[in-house]
Amino acid sequence: MSLLTIEHLTQRFGEKILYEDASLRVNKGDHMGLTGQNGVGKSTLVKILTGEILADDGSITWQNNTKIGYLDQYVEVIGNSTINEFLHQAYKELYEIEEKINELYTEYGETSADKLLERAGNLQTQLDESDFYQIDPIINDLANGLGIEAIGLDRPMNELSGGQRSKVILAKLLLEEPDVLLLDEPTNYLDDTHIQWLIDYLNDFDGTFILVSHDYHFLNAVTNCICDIEFGKLTKYTGNVEKSFAQKEQNKESYLKQYHAQQAKIEKAEAYIRKYKAGNRATMAKSRQKQLDRVERMAPPGSLMKPQIHFPYKPIVASLALITDELVIGYNEPLLAPINLSVHSGEKVAIKGFNGIGKSTLIKTLTGRIQPISGEYQYPANTKIAYFSQDLTWENDYLTPLAYLSDCFPKKTVKEIRTYLAKCGLPDKLVNQQLRLLSGGEQTKVKLSELTMDSSNLIFLDEPTNHIDAAAKDSLRQAIQQYQGTIVIVSHEEEFYTDITDRVINIEEMIR
Repeated sequence: MSLLTIEHLTQRFGEKILYEDASLRVNKGDHMGLTGQNGVGKSTLVKILTGEILADDGSITWQNNTKIGYLDQYVEVIGNSTINEFLHQAYKELYEIEEKINELYTEYGETSADKLLERAGNLQTQLDESDFYQIDPIINDLANGLGIEAIGLDRPMNELSGGQRSKVILAKLLLEEPDVLLLDEPTNYLDDTHIQWLIDYLNDFDGTFILVSHDYHFLNAVTNCICDIEFGKLTKYTGNVEKSFAQKEQNKESYLKQYHAQQAKIEKAEAYIRKYKAGNRATMAKSRQKQLDRVERMAPPGSLMKPQIHFPYKPIVASLALITDELVIGYNEPLLAPINLSVHSGEKVAIKGFNGIGKSTLIKTLTGRIQPISGEYQYPANTKIAYFSQDLTWENDYLTPLAYLSDCFPKKTVKEIRTYLAKCGLPDKLVNQQLRLLSGGEQTKVKLSELTMDSSNLIFLDEPTNHIDAAAKDSLRQAIQQYQGTIVIVSHEEEFYTDITDRVINIEEMIR
């Protein structure tokens, strides 16, 4: 029997059909990656599996008594608990058993009833057979593996950055040791060392996991099967991403041939109906229409047009694009030692360092989003800055992409804005969809479109690849290479920026 059975699943998101009559079986031991273009419904499928979203139609059946663990980035943290206290909540049931044992011994002291000792002994056996007496070493080992010890286990959860919080939530999920792990972009806030630790952990994991990730290297390293979402169907392939994609290409070619053949027949039938519906052959035309209505039409293929991202350049005459002088960044306390750096015009620079060290804080300081604690930074005259934030937040997420960009660029025509969005990979059918209804990848493409609509000579990109698919990522790499201005990029994907940057700045060397 399968661990998970999905049958005849249909799901709509706004006006878009994500899956239609789709089925899938997941077996014990499957290490499955979910793949597909931005917006096909990868994260939505995970939410359907957890029950967070109810499917429009179809059935989701888990094997009885299956313990499911879901990486929820927005889980509520009650009170002002520390990291250590939050991680210990993974063993809540064991602590409740210990508390019950103590209650039984207290009650025995008052009544001397032997049955109380027997119950306490049975519960004690459960603790002895569990990891109860190794909880602290287990937590410390896992916290070290994911880089949480560097944050400090006594740090309050409500003081953590988004990336730090995500790592702690992932750690608690792994400590709970569920039968099935559902992971949505688990590497987004992990450094290379900690990604490798997670790769080793997942490869040794005896259970089943289903994960969404745009990190090709990570997916390829941990999966033994793939569920690809395309044409409204869920297709399972055996093997890692590399092997699965080879099978997918063969299936895609076959599907396209069948689709185009069906379209040709439909067009021929429709032409006949239009020509003869009012003439001597009207009866035959009506018969053809009935036949056409009964045809089960194949879903149109996803967009085959690859994104063509381009950042327009505003010329500037200057040898240096950026200089910092004893710049101290942070909020209440300095995060790093005073920073002294210079970036040459036209240079492509990557900034790396472990999560929480201050990479995003540095970018926000240099773009004027937050004030420095002390020191200064300087740009030459006529510098035009463009900025991409990793935070997908909007002042009004009820706006559509078309309305949002029209507000940003009132002189642009609707046709021009549609073209910019299309070149960044957003399908035309989504330009009038509310921003809040778009996937993370689709929202990223709207943000990137904004950068392509106005010229600049200095671009700051903070984790631009977190949510985008492979095609958009390749186009972004090419856009960075072709841009004549200066680019400063923060990315946890070293393979993304290695070949397109002139220099890598490791700000771990700037720790106070």
